Amino acid sequence: MSDSKPEKASQSLSSVLRCPRGPVDVSTFNSAATALFSGTGKKDAAAADAAAQAGLDDLQERLFANAHVDDTTTPGATQKPAGSVLLVLQGMDTAGKGGVIKHVIGMVDPQGVTIRAFKAPTAEERAHDFLWRIRNALPEPGMIGIFDRSQYEDVLIQRVEAMAPAEEIEARYGLINEFEKEVAESGTRVVKCFLNISKGVQKKRLMARLDDPSKYWKYNPGDLAVRSKWADYMVAYGLALTRCNQDFAPWYVIPSDHKWYRNWAIAQILLETLQSMDLTWPKATFSVAAEKARVKAS
Repeated sequence: MSDSKPEKASQSLSSVLRCPRGPVDVSTFNSAATALFSGTGKKDAAAADAAAQAGLDDLQERLFANAHVDDTTTPGATQKPAGSVLLVLQGMDTAGKGGVIKHVIGMVDPQGVTIRAFKAPTAEERAHDFLWRIRNALPEPGMIGIFDRSQYEDVLIQRVEAMAPAEEIEARYGLINEFEKEVAESGTRVVKCFLNISKGVQKKRLMARLDDPSKYWKYNPGDLAVRSKWADYMVAYGLALTRCNQDFAPWYVIPSDHKWYRNWAIAQILLETLQSMDLTWPKATFSVAAEKARVKAS
């Protein structure tokens, strides 16, 4: 993952950026890498994005269409249940979760996308188990769901800030694996992206917010308290990527020091995920010839 030079054309970006199984030390990942990007940098990103968008647009419409066709009127119909995709975005402040969402939304039909940002839990959410609010936000069939933060907040911030007993945090890894397996078995492809930035790049992005009045609203003085515990958060991320990285809900480590690469990489992984679903257009649930005749006579 540290090699920024193009690999073999037949190699998928998903396989290159897939987080390895086993103990994970996030400090070993190159946050400035540009793996499999065949251009020379930002100036070539627009062309690469256009190529990905063409495929995303077509496949998203197929996904959406299969969830909006009722074939129950066709005797003996055996239409395969429509699936969905869940894109989970996790990363330190300024890693670019919002930027990714804007980029992805700009490449697909917004009516086929749902977005949920998970902030501090409300009183109602705290009255339930930590996965309750996550379950309620899962994408419906035919949809691409995007989570800005997720169930992993409960083994990241709560671990670092000691907001729950250690034994409870430990138990959550297993509960998350069970939950994600259930989600995957229901027909949802789970794509989890760790937006990996360096501490130095985060510092530059925080300063950029203070240098631009139009970005003051993005700056939160409390971000520095989190930044001061950078090493602890990297350990927490390493544990999350180690303990919850099953094939049915894989983690991808997205180099995010370059915004243009981060955006392209996630769009490409989303495209590859949709391609792997073998999506086809739903068959007509009526006689096409008969309907043509009716339209002609109308």
